[in-house]
Amino acid sequence: MTIKIDQKIVKSAVVEKTPADAAQTESVAEVIQMHENLARPETLHGMTYKIKTPLSEHAMYVTINDIILNPGTEHELRRPFEIFINSKNMEHFQWIIALTRILSAVFRKGGDVTFLVDELRSVFDPQGGYFKKGGRYTPSIVAEIGDVIEQHMMAIGMLKKAEPDRHQQAHIDAKRQQFEAQSQAPEAAADYPASAQLCKKCQTRAVISLDNCLTCLNCGDSKCS
Repeated sequence: MTIKIDQKIVKSAVVEKTPADAAQTESVAEVIQMHENLARPETLHGMTYKIKTPLSEHAMYVTINDIILNPGTEHELRRPFEIFINSKNMEHFQWIIALTRILSAVFRKGGDVTFLVDELRSVFDPQGGYFKKGGRYTPSIVAEIGDVIEQHMMAIGMLKKAEPDRHQQAHIDAKRQQFEAQSQAPEAAADYPASAQLCKKCQTRAVISLDNCLTCLNCGDSKCS
């Protein structure tokens, strides 16, 4: 907005910032963002996840350590800083070390690192994947590591779990009740029917057929809706 001055200026003064303005400016200036030159603190908070696959008799343990940015302020954030993977199985030792170093480097770069989940999940083992408990298909060990990273990002607030809304959930519940009534063989609450097919959207063996309509009881995907 332009202000036109028609009269002669006879007096002027410098407007000083109030203490509140100065404090706000100082607070904004001191906000620390994630970047690759950020020094590693002496202590990091982390969580360890166990991966047990049918492809190996030994479990894998994935540890993700986080850095706390701007602690004690309204800008406080918890972000992944480094990742380690340990196992007694030495068969995958080389690529595991390489993967953890690359992932840790990407974490430290900052920005939106949630893309790593989809990138890792898209890796398929040419010898075939496996089904985890609950009927979810996992195409490779690398994809399972992607699931762990997603789980961790959800735990620290970087990602939100994609769940059906109340209308979709009501539709899923109705389809399940209809299927159980027709089959007269109620399934356990935590499982899906043994005859369920693999859902191409959520990779869970939870697709049933009702009235020639395929519907997923996990994510609600349907070819008839």
